[in-house]
Amino acid sequence: MTFEQNTLPCSYFTEKKPLLLENGTSIDELTVAYESYGKLNKNKSNAIIVCHALSGDQFLASKNPITNKDGWWDRMVGPGKPIDTERYFVICANVLGGCIGSTGPTSIDPKTNEAYGLSFPVITISDMVNAQIRLINHLGIEKLLSVIGGSMGGMQVLEWAASYPDRLHSAIPIATSSRHTAQNIAFHELGRQAIMADPDWNNGNYIKLGTSPTKGLSIARMTAHVTYLSEASLTKKFGRRLQDKKEISFGFDADFQIESYLRHQGLTFVDRFDANSYLYITRAMDYFDLEKTHGKSLTEVFEKTKTRFLIASFTGDWLYPPSENLMIVRALSAGGVDVSFVNIESDKGHDAFLLDEPEFDVAMTGFLDAVSKEIKV
Repeated sequence: MTFEQNTLPCSYFTEKKPLLLENGTSIDELTVAYESYGKLNKNKSNAIIVCHALSGDQFLASKNPITNKDGWWDRMVGPGKPIDTERYFVICANVLGGCIGSTGPTSIDPKTNEAYGLSFPVITISDMVNAQIRLINHLGIEKLLSVIGGSMGGMQVLEWAASYPDRLHSAIPIATSSRHTAQNIAFHELGRQAIMADPDWNNGNYIKLGTSPTKGLSIARMTAHVTYLSEASLTKKFGRRLQDKKEISFGFDADFQIESYLRHQGLTFVDRFDANSYLYITRAMDYFDLEKTHGKSLTEVFEKTKTRFLIASFTGDWLYPPSENLMIVRALSAGGVDVSFVNIESDKGHDAFLLDEPEFDVAMTGFLDAVSKEIKV
């Protein structure tokens, strides 16, 4: 499924000034689709950016016009919630390379008047952040109260703090890592190969040819979704229970509830996401390596920064386990950075940061309140 820019009910920022990318090429015309919540105060000191994960979008806490479901972090963002929109002005932008309104492979290349497809340049997490900087400058915000995000969103938070430490007071990277492990790259490669093996992918030219690699994208989503859960959560939710039957069928239909669930996840994903965007965004995550990008050790990257950090991890997360989050904490501490760390007991897997975890809510609320008081928001 593809969505043309400026057709979805959200805000858009467009700039024809070229955006230089990490690979040395540039994008001549940039569009960033975003949503905002709350009000910017007079001195513009209460702004927060929330960065979304791989399959997320700008519809953070508002009804998603594509799925008609509540925003992906509606439980966390809103009046009286941990990210309180009665106090904070909250912005969430669709990432560069995305397919929900921001410039990406589904966008029209002004040079050809056709969708970029695979002619779109390969992007990085740094490029995503640089696009967000353009948006913040457009909004006239000099310094953010905080940048917050989980998973790939957490990578963006780390890149914000590494590249633009003077543009934010605090950073909250959640369930993330400073670089992708071989295991994470492997899972992404499975998804990419599933997409590219779909005959309807047509070497990335499916929009022009009127096809859609839904089978490959569905399998990619199913594979990824397994990594977001934990064995305990899968056992608790599904176990070996059968789907609408009393006996196994001795066939290859969805006998088990977990099979039916994964198939549903795959089918619904293709209705709101683009296959080429999936390739580009997973590649950006795989290339993410703060030390390599900045040519310094992790401690040196953040040494003496004045940005305050809250880092959160979850015990049942095997995709970005507590050990990887703790490595960031130790590097920050070694560099004399003000950092708090909370490792929350949870059996919900990587997706725990999106789900009901009261201890996490308390930590977020307390940290943002402390930062707000410190700078007198």
